[in-house]
Amino acid sequence: MWNIEIANHGSRIAAMSREQLDGRSVRDGYLRGCGIQFGNIRKLCAADSVFARAHGLARSRSYAITDDNLCNLFLLIRFFLPSLPPGHIVEFGTDRGGSAIFMAIVAHAFCPGTKVFAFDSFAGMPETDPQRDVHKKGDFHLASEDDLRLFASRAGVENLELVKGLFDETIPTVLPSIGPLRLSHIDCDLYDSVGMSYDGSKPQMVQGGYIVFDDPLLSSCLGAFEAVERLVIRRDGLHAEQVFPHLVYRISV
Repeated sequence: MWNIEIANHGSRIAAMSREQLDGRSVRDGYLRGCGIQFGNIRKLCAADSVFARAHGLARSRSYAITDDNLCNLFLLIRFFLPSLPPGHIVEFGTDRGGSAIFMAIVAHAFCPGTKVFAFDSFAGMPETDPQRDVHKKGDFHLASEDDLRLFASRAGVENLELVKGLFDETIPTVLPSIGPLRLSHIDCDLYDSVGMSYDGSKPQMVQGGYIVFDDPLLSSCLGAFEAVERLVIRRDGLHAEQVFPHLVYRISV
């Protein structure tokens, strides 16, 4: 692991045990989150050649994902996934593919043999719940499966698989065939989509696998946060390992 320096909180975090508490490592969550927000992780990522290449390609596809989120995904894939049992990475809500391309490049470098499976309708959002969701049917309709596939090919990204279709069709049919998962990146804005992605991923997560929620903390995604409240917190009783820049949970089989 890098020599991470964190202003004000560093000594207390360093003194914490790495033993899991309520199914997650509080120390690891603080190390990543505070290291990004208050420490030197942004600079360390920027100086890393793999991060720099992946970041440049991701940025050419999308500016919606923040640099902090990319830093966090980089940390998880480089330093934490290799210690888990073998498994792939899935993403739900790919749009133009910036984060999927990013994760595929980083996984190729640090988790050999790991594929990224990117689930998206590539036709915009489905019907939404007007009582929960701000977004409406058809939002993000400009994403193109063919364009993303061509971009990945030209960039030499060979470990990215695109799964086209609505989640209620692809999650029950395609997801089980992928096998064990080490990381599920749920980048959905809608209540139903977050719920389907989480419930579909959970049975396939390896011991200690990471479920990373991208959108529930955004002001326009209260429906996504409600899904986390209902399913992850109330129903399953999980405790977050990290709350910045993502909500991150661990799955104990």
